[in-house]
Amino acid sequence: MSPTSPTTSALPAVAAQGHVTFLGAGPGDPGLLTLRAVEALAGADVLIAEPEVLDVVRTHARAGVDTPQLTVADEASATVGIPVIRDAANLVMEAARSGRRVVRAVSGDPGLDGHAGEEMLACAAEGIPFEVVPGIATAVGVPAYAGVPLRAREGGGDVRFVEAKTASARCWSEVGASDGTLVVSATLETVGAAASELVSAGRKPDTPMSVTVAGTTTRQRTWTATLGSIAQVLKQAKVLPSPEGYRPVIAVVGEHSAAAQREQLSWFESKPLFGWRVLVPRTKEQAASLSDQLRSYGAVPHEVPTIAVEPPRTPQQMERAVKGLVTGRYEWIAFTSVNAVKAVREKFEEYGLDARAFAGIKVAAVGEQTARALVEFGVKPDLVPSGEQSAAGLLEDWPPYDPVFDPIDRVFLPRADIATETLVAGLIELGWEVDDVTAYRTVRASPPPADTREAIKGGGFDAVLFTSSSTVRNLVGIAGKPHNVTVIACIGPATAKTAEEHGLRVDVLSPEPSVGKLAEALAEYGRARRAAALEAGDPVTRPSERRPGARRRRST
Repeated sequence: MSPTSPTTSALPAVAAQGHVTFLGAGPGDPGLLTLRAVEALAGADVLIAEPEVLDVVRTHARAGVDTPQLTVADEASATVGIPVIRDAANLVMEAARSGRRVVRAVSGDPGLDGHAGEEMLACAAEGIPFEVVPGIATAVGVPAYAGVPLRAREGGGDVRFVEAKTASARCWSEVGASDGTLVVSATLETVGAAASELVSAGRKPDTPMSVTVAGTTTRQRTWTATLGSIAQVLKQAKVLPSPEGYRPVIAVVGEHSAAAQREQLSWFESKPLFGWRVLVPRTKEQAASLSDQLRSYGAVPHEVPTIAVEPPRTPQQMERAVKGLVTGRYEWIAFTSVNAVKAVREKFEEYGLDARAFAGIKVAAVGEQTARALVEFGVKPDLVPSGEQSAAGLLEDWPPYDPVFDPIDRVFLPRADIATETLVAGLIELGWEVDDVTAYRTVRASPPPADTREAIKGGGFDAVLFTSSSTVRNLVGIAGKPHNVTVIACIGPATAKTAEEHGLRVDVLSPEPSVGKLAEALAEYGRARRAAALEAGDPVTRPSERRPGARRRRST
């Protein structure tokens, strides 16, 4: 070290500098978060979010992120559904001063949030760097999801926005005299009074008005009426305050707001399974893609694992088979499930192997999901059934053993302990020798929470998807039999037979043994049910909203 060089201890201490991102979480739908918002959440050390958006944003934060809880300033405000955040500013500043990256998430857009504005000024005053990630404003996003464009092609004046709880008499007078579109943020308790204010200020009582509660979520409901009739319409509909009462009710008023065309433009609430609570009794990994598909139909999937996967009781057989893969014992390896892929992959990692160990071995997958799991592992399967994705479908495309072209006559079949013998028998019939190896055991999962069990037995779910006979047996075993109003959908005849044996009436049968086709079939059922209600002039309801006195029994 040079004599003139400062030592480490002589260097002045530099305080870590924090950073704050003010982030708009949108009006409620998690899919409306921007890409920049997701990026900011992934890098947050501290996440400070209003209660109504915490679940929306926490999904994208890293594990272990600090999420201090906000408090409400007074009981009266909480009672009427207006949260007054008392300590958000203190939490934000304290975390930023300690050098951490803070994300402050608010509903809608932070530029329209007064609390966020004050917190930005506090950061600026202390020299704490911050950024703003805009979100979709509630007053703009909710009408879009309700099918109520704010401006028709022929124009019709400006679009104005009013906060009912803070609007003055002068404000009502000004917007009442206008013929443009008006977007009012209110509550169920004040929306009728807002309509009266507008009529008193000069708007015609027959001016179209739409009112949307729980906008952009699967609890969304919209009523179309007029300024003069909206209070009576909501009363007749027996609309109760939302459990998330702090989310504003959005009303759109105006001749040119296209409220009269909402039946044609209601794209969100008219989804075939809109608001349906659908039980998905599978393992967490298996349920993911199915749940995503159900959400695209407007459903609310609820995943309940019915099967837990455990290693085989005696691992020696599996260990010998994996070593045989490396030493050239097999011509083929056949995977009949994603779990089989996972079991082999874990054993490979245990031995320090990777996908290169499959070189020279032909690989078969029972279906597209299993094939995708192999591709993620780095293995492209040589054979996937062209028809039915099942053991029978795999056998239809499997080549017979040919001693001229096949130097080895043996197939490695890693599978579950409860798998059927269909594939083994079929391969032997085609001339192959089969090493039928238990790669994993399937055991009944632990019972779900008490509220889930009660919802299953009490009719809280609109539908349940059974993807195998074991899911039927295990769900009934750990949670009880689904209520008779629940729509029962089965992936195939064998699963349907098991459901009927347990006293369930099967309403939907997938045309193919595929979870994707099963979800499609349920969506088609929901679409037909909705169409029948509209044709009969009846309100569109979910199965769980119709509770006959006696339990429905399956037909014999």
